[in-house]
Amino acid sequence: MSAVLTASGIWKAFGDKEVLRGISLELEANEVVALIGPSGSGKSTLLRCLNLLEPIDDGQILLGGDDISDPRVDADGVRARFGVVFQHYNLFPHLSVLDNVTLAARRVHRMPRQEAEDRAMRWLERIGLADKAREHPDRLSGGQQQRAAIARAIMTDPEVLLLDEITSALDPELVGEVLDLVRELASDGATILMATHEMAFARDVAHRVLFLDGGVVVEEGPARELFAAPREPRTREFLARLSA
Repeated sequence: MSAVLTASGIWKAFGDKEVLRGISLELEANEVVALIGPSGSGKSTLLRCLNLLEPIDDGQILLGGDDISDPRVDADGVRARFGVVFQHYNLFPHLSVLDNVTLAARRVHRMPRQEAEDRAMRWLERIGLADKAREHPDRLSGGQQQRAAIARAIMTDPEVLLLDEITSALDPELVGEVLDLVRELASDGATILMATHEMAFARDVAHRVLFLDGGVVVEEGPARELFAAPREPRTREFLARLSA
Protein backbone atom coordinates (compact mmCIF):
# COMPACT_ATOMS: atom_id res chain seq x y z
CA MET A 1 0.00 0.00 0.00
CA SER A 2 1.04 3.61 -0.50
CA ALA A 3 0.39 6.43 1.91
CA VAL A 4 -2.51 8.68 0.94
CA LEU A 5 -1.76 11.14 3.74
CA THR A 6 1.59 11.69 5.45
CA ALA A 7 2.34 14.17 8.22
CA SER A 8 5.95 14.64 9.33
CA GLY A 9 7.04 16.58 12.40
CA ILE A 10 3.94 18.75 12.76
CA TRP A 11 4.22 21.58 15.28
CA LYS A 12 1.41 23.95 16.17
CA ALA A 13 1.19 26.54 18.94
CA PHE A 14 -1.50 28.99 19.96
CA GLY A 15 0.41 31.83 21.55
CA ASP A 16 2.73 30.31 24.14
CA LYS A 17 0.84 27.01 24.27
CA GLU A 18 2.32 24.25 22.14
CA VAL A 19 -0.59 22.00 21.13
CA LEU A 20 1.21 19.74 18.62
CA ARG A 21 4.85 18.90 19.23
CA GLY A 22 6.40 17.08 16.31
CA ILE A 23 3.56 14.71 15.43
CA SER A 24 4.06 12.31 12.51
CA LEU A 25 1.62 9.82 11.00
CA GLU A 26 0.83 7.94 7.81
CA LEU A 27 -2.56 6.92 6.49
CA GLU A 28 -2.69 4.24 3.83
CA ALA A 29 -5.40 3.83 1.19
CA ASN A 30 -8.50 2.05 2.55
CA GLU A 31 -7.12 2.27 6.09
CA VAL A 32 -8.97 3.42 9.21
CA VAL A 33 -6.79 5.08 11.84
CA ALA A 34 -8.18 6.26 15.19
CA LEU A 35 -6.74 9.07 17.28
CA ILE A 36 -7.43 8.62 20.99
CA GLY A 37 -6.33 10.53 24.04
CA PRO A 38 -7.55 12.88 26.76
CA SER A 39 -9.19 16.21 26.06
CA GLY A 40 -6.57 18.75 25.08
CA SER A 41 -4.16 16.16 23.71
CA GLY A 42 -4.20 17.73 20.24
CA LYS A 43 -6.50 15.38 18.30
CA SER A 44 -8.87 18.00 16.90
CA THR A 45 -6.07 20.48 16.24
CA LEU A 46 -4.20 17.84 14.28
CA LEU A 47 -7.23 17.16 12.07
CA ARG A 48 -7.71 20.89 11.48
CA CYS A 49 -4.04 21.27 10.52
CA LEU A 50 -4.19 18.35 8.11
CA ASN A 51 -7.18 19.95 6.38
CA LEU A 52 -5.43 23.36 6.34
CA LEU A 53 -8.08 24.91 8.56
CA GLU A 54 -5.17 25.84 10.85
CA PRO A 55 -1.70 26.78 9.58
CA ILE A 56 1.14 24.68 10.94
CA ASP A 57 4.25 26.22 12.48
CA ASP A 58 6.61 23.51 11.25
CA GLY A 59 6.55 20.17 9.50
CA GLN A 60 5.25 18.80 6.22
CA ILE A 61 1.93 17.35 5.06
CA LEU A 62 1.64 15.26 1.90
CA LEU A 63 -1.72 14.37 0.35
CA GLY A 64 -1.47 11.89 -2.49
CA GLY A 65 2.20 12.84 -2.79
CA ASP A 66 1.46 16.57 -3.06
CA ASP A 67 3.05 18.88 -0.50
CA ILE A 68 -0.06 20.64 0.80
CA SER A 69 1.91 22.39 3.58
CA ASP A 70 3.62 24.55 0.94
CA PRO A 71 2.37 28.10 1.69
CA ARG A 72 1.76 28.63 -2.03
CA VAL A 73 -0.78 25.80 -2.20
CA ASP A 74 -4.44 26.45 -3.09
CA ALA A 75 -5.95 25.74 0.34
CA ASP A 76 -9.53 25.62 -0.95
CA GLY A 77 -8.49 23.15 -3.62
CA VAL A 78 -6.85 20.97 -0.98
CA ARG A 79 -9.90 21.06 1.29
CA ALA A 80 -12.04 19.89 -1.61
CA ARG A 81 -10.03 16.64 -1.59
CA PHE A 82 -11.04 15.91 2.01
CA GLY A 83 -14.37 15.03 3.52
CA VAL A 84 -14.74 16.43 7.03
CA VAL A 85 -17.34 15.78 9.71
CA PHE A 86 -17.20 17.83 12.89
CA GLN A 87 -18.52 17.30 16.41
CA HIS A 88 -21.43 19.62 15.70
CA TYR A 89 -23.22 18.83 12.49
CA ASN A 90 -22.66 22.26 10.87
CA LEU A 91 -25.70 21.84 8.63
CA PHE A 92 -27.13 25.07 7.25
CA PRO A 93 -30.46 25.55 9.07
CA HIS A 94 -32.11 27.44 6.19
CA LEU A 95 -31.43 24.68 3.65
CA SER A 96 -33.17 21.34 3.23
CA VAL A 97 -31.30 18.14 3.99
CA LEU A 98 -30.95 17.53 0.24
CA ASP A 99 -29.55 21.00 -0.37
CA ASN A 100 -27.12 20.59 2.54
CA VAL A 101 -25.86 17.27 1.21
CA THR A 102 -25.43 18.55 -2.36
CA LEU A 103 -24.05 22.02 -1.61
CA ALA A 104 -20.31 21.23 -1.74
CA ALA A 105 -20.76 18.91 -4.72
CA ARG A 106 -22.49 21.68 -6.68
CA ARG A 107 -20.57 24.76 -5.51
CA VAL A 108 -17.05 23.39 -5.01
CA HIS A 109 -16.91 20.39 -7.35
CA ARG A 110 -19.19 21.95 -10.00
CA MET A 111 -21.36 18.85 -10.20
CA PRO A 112 -24.57 19.48 -12.19
CA ARG A 113 -27.55 19.86 -9.86
CA GLN A 114 -29.43 16.85 -11.19
CA GLU A 115 -26.40 14.58 -10.93
CA ALA A 116 -25.70 15.86 -7.40
CA GLU A 117 -29.30 15.34 -6.30
CA ASP A 118 -29.46 11.87 -7.81
CA ARG A 119 -26.27 10.87 -6.01
CA ALA A 120 -27.44 12.49 -2.76
CA MET A 121 -30.74 10.65 -2.87
CA ARG A 122 -28.91 7.35 -3.30
CA TRP A 123 -26.90 8.12 -0.17
CA LEU A 124 -29.92 9.33 1.77
CA GLU A 125 -31.74 6.14 0.81
CA ARG A 126 -28.79 4.08 1.95
CA ILE A 127 -28.63 5.78 5.36
CA GLY A 128 -32.37 5.80 5.91
CA LEU A 129 -32.99 9.51 5.38
CA ALA A 130 -34.61 9.60 1.94
CA ASP A 131 -37.94 10.57 3.49
CA LYS A 132 -36.23 13.54 5.19
CA ALA A 133 -34.65 14.98 2.04
CA ARG A 134 -36.98 18.01 1.88
CA GLU A 135 -36.99 18.62 5.63
CA HIS A 136 -34.88 21.26 7.34
CA PRO A 137 -32.25 20.10 9.85
CA ASP A 138 -34.25 21.23 12.88
CA ARG A 139 -36.80 18.53 12.06
CA LEU A 140 -34.16 15.80 12.43
CA SER A 141 -32.74 14.14 15.53
CA GLY A 142 -29.09 14.68 16.36
CA GLY A 143 -28.20 11.26 15.00
CA GLN A 144 -30.04 11.96 11.76
CA GLN A 145 -28.29 15.31 11.40
CA GLN A 146 -24.89 13.73 11.92
CA ARG A 147 -25.65 11.00 9.37
CA ALA A 148 -26.67 13.73 6.90
CA ALA A 149 -23.36 15.50 7.61
CA ILE A 150 -21.49 12.27 6.87
CA ALA A 151 -23.44 11.86 3.63
CA ARG A 152 -22.44 15.40 2.66
CA ALA A 153 -18.78 14.61 3.37
CA ILE A 154 -18.68 11.43 1.28
CA MET A 155 -20.80 12.74 -1.60
CA THR A 156 -17.73 13.80 -3.56
CA ASP A 157 -15.62 10.65 -3.06
CA PRO A 158 -12.95 12.36 -0.92
CA GLU A 159 -9.43 10.98 -0.81
CA VAL A 160 -9.54 11.06 3.00
CA LEU A 161 -12.46 11.29 5.42
CA LEU A 162 -11.63 13.19 8.62
CA LEU A 163 -14.01 12.56 11.53
CA ASP A 164 -13.65 14.78 14.59
CA GLU A 165 -15.37 13.30 17.67
CA ILE A 166 -18.55 12.93 15.64
CA THR A 167 -20.55 11.32 18.46
CA SER A 168 -19.58 13.67 21.30
CA ALA A 169 -22.59 15.96 20.84
CA LEU A 170 -25.09 13.11 20.57
CA ASP A 171 -27.38 11.63 23.19
CA PRO A 172 -26.11 8.14 24.09
CA GLU A 173 -29.00 6.37 22.36
CA LEU A 174 -28.12 8.06 19.07
CA VAL A 175 -24.42 7.20 19.07
CA GLY A 176 -24.92 3.68 17.71
CA GLU A 177 -26.66 4.71 14.50
CA VAL A 178 -23.83 7.08 13.58
CA LEU A 179 -21.10 4.58 14.42
CA ASP A 180 -22.92 1.92 12.38
CA LEU A 181 -22.67 4.19 9.34
CA VAL A 182 -18.93 4.75 9.87
CA ARG A 183 -18.47 1.01 10.33
CA GLU A 184 -20.23 0.47 6.99
CA LEU A 185 -18.04 3.06 5.23
CA ALA A 186 -14.94 1.42 6.68
CA SER A 187 -16.03 -1.98 5.42
CA ASP A 188 -16.55 -0.41 1.98
CA GLY A 189 -12.89 0.62 1.95
CA ALA A 190 -13.07 4.31 2.85
CA THR A 191 -9.83 5.94 3.99
CA ILE A 192 -10.63 7.39 7.41
CA LEU A 193 -8.74 9.28 10.08
CA MET A 194 -10.93 9.77 13.13
CA ALA A 195 -10.57 11.34 16.53
CA THR A 196 -12.83 9.45 18.90
CA HIS A 197 -13.56 8.77 22.54
CA GLU A 198 -15.49 5.59 21.65
CA MET A 199 -12.82 3.09 22.65
CA ALA A 200 -14.73 -0.09 21.78
CA PHE A 201 -15.49 1.31 18.36
CA ALA A 202 -11.84 2.26 17.78
CA ARG A 203 -10.74 -1.23 18.84
CA ASP A 204 -13.21 -3.00 16.57
CA VAL A 205 -13.17 -0.79 13.45
CA ALA A 206 -9.77 0.91 13.23
CA HIS A 207 -6.79 -0.86 11.71
CA ARG A 208 -4.38 1.22 13.78
CA VAL A 209 -4.65 3.51 16.80
CA LEU A 210 -2.50 6.47 17.83
CA PHE A 211 -2.62 7.53 21.47
CA LEU A 212 -1.93 11.26 21.81
CA ASP A 213 -1.11 13.08 25.02
CA GLY A 214 0.40 16.51 25.47
CA GLY A 215 0.68 17.08 21.74
CA VAL A 216 2.82 14.01 21.01
CA VAL A 217 2.13 10.46 19.85
CA VAL A 218 2.83 8.43 22.99
CA GLU A 219 2.07 5.06 21.39
CA GLU A 220 0.74 3.64 18.17
CA GLY A 221 0.01 0.17 16.89
CA PRO A 222 -2.59 -2.24 15.55
CA ALA A 223 -5.88 -1.43 17.26
CA ARG A 224 -6.56 -4.73 18.96
CA GLU A 225 -2.96 -5.12 20.11
CA LEU A 226 -2.78 -1.63 21.57
CA PHE A 227 -6.00 -2.05 23.51
CA ALA A 228 -5.14 -5.56 24.68
CA ALA A 229 -1.55 -4.91 25.73
CA PRO A 230 -0.48 -1.24 25.66
CA ARG A 231 3.28 -0.87 26.02
CA GLU A 232 3.52 2.63 27.48
CA PRO A 233 2.58 3.35 31.11
CA ARG A 234 0.69 6.51 30.09
CA THR A 235 -1.42 4.52 27.62
CA ARG A 236 -2.19 1.89 30.24
CA GLU A 237 -3.17 4.60 32.72
CA PHE A 238 -5.49 6.30 30.22
CA LEU A 239 -7.25 3.09 29.21
CA ALA A 240 -7.52 1.88 32.81
CA ARG A 241 -9.18 5.12 33.85
CA LEU A 242 -11.76 4.76 31.08
CA SER A 243 -12.62 1.21 32.06
CA ALA A 244 -12.75 1.93 35.81
